[in-house]
Amino acid sequence: MSWIVTGTGAVASIGGSVAEIYDSLVAGRSGLAPLRGYDPTRFRAQVAYEIDDRPAPGVDEPLRATRWLERAVAAALADAGLGEDLDGVPVLVGTTLRELRSVELSWRDRIPFDVRDMHFGTMLRRRFGAADTHTVANACSASLYALGLGVDLLELGAADTVVVAGVDTISESTYGLLDRCYPEAPDRVRPFDKARRGMLQGEGAVAVVLRREADGPAPAGRAHVRVRSVAVNCDAHHPSAPEAKNIATVIREAHDRAGIVPADVDLLMLHGTGTPLNDEAELAALGSVFAGVHPSPYMTAIKCMTGHTAGASGLHSLVAAVDVMRQGAVPPILGLDDPVEAVGAFRMVRGTRALRPAEPLRLAQINSFGFGGLNAVAVVESLQGGTS
Repeated sequence: MSWIVTGTGAVASIGGSVAEIYDSLVAGRSGLAPLRGYDPTRFRAQVAYEIDDRPAPGVDEPLRATRWLERAVAAALADAGLGEDLDGVPVLVGTTLRELRSVELSWRDRIPFDVRDMHFGTMLRRRFGAADTHTVANACSASLYALGLGVDLLELGAADTVVVAGVDTISESTYGLLDRCYPEAPDRVRPFDKARRGMLQGEGAVAVVLRREADGPAPAGRAHVRVRSVAVNCDAHHPSAPEAKNIATVIREAHDRAGIVPADVDLLMLHGTGTPLNDEAELAALGSVFAGVHPSPYMTAIKCMTGHTAGASGLHSLVAAVDVMRQGAVPPILGLDDPVEAVGAFRMVRGTRALRPAEPLRLAQINSFGFGGLNAVAVVESLQGGTS
């Protein structure tokens, strides 16, 4: 059984739509900027990948994450040719922090905030009539875990259509916590580069409409990509240090579920956080799984431009992969100027310009790994002849 994505919507620091985000990725435009919402004198790091939608510099407001999620879901539904009535349609939202920033503003600054708005279901019910809503709080792999749950619902016949989404904003407390994790404050996200200092957060939301392919053609011929498989595991190896062998295990399971071998993968959307432990574990796992595959898949890591969008990051990479396969341009990994030795075994796109392979890109793998060993991998396939 397979499933198709019939609609997509997204917002991030580099664009307010799926098309704008892809254009920025291909052009090598980063969302990195000086801190906008917080007092920079409180932190060593002075930059982040924030969405620039606050009323004024240094002035914050609640419910920004909810606003982005609403926008992404509405865009995905419109793209799928559906109305905005989600009564009876499950909505699965992956996130790390939910509306924690709104709680901070309410507690410290006395900015009014209704506690019922902590749950995204409040907005989803009000705007879309959605009654079947669920939050998946599985750290940085949350949106791909939600995708896996969506696939399960369709496979079991519990739903005909599912909306899967991811969203996260940067809370001041989390920014401060991460600011104390690294020996040197990161100045940008540099995946797999020797000069990488650590991860910087990004903001954004993303949503996809998912349905069974066996149910027939998508409305109005809309069909973006086929989801061949989603695989997840949780090894609980360490709170923050990933385990390479378990990452390799989940990649192999994704391939097995999709009925493919490593040599079939054309494009690999890396997790690529720019932290020493994550980068090393991901490279070690890839070295194990793709040993003997020459040349390797083309590889990129979009967090170098979006920052780490946490619970939204897996679906952000998946939606980017849809446009990469459709339009044939693989975004570069910015800041990969002096790669670690293990990079030499792989075709990672470096520099500041997108790469346009001569051959078509038909199968993409999306990596997403989170704290506590929450690992998720999806495999998606291009749909030739589908229209958006």
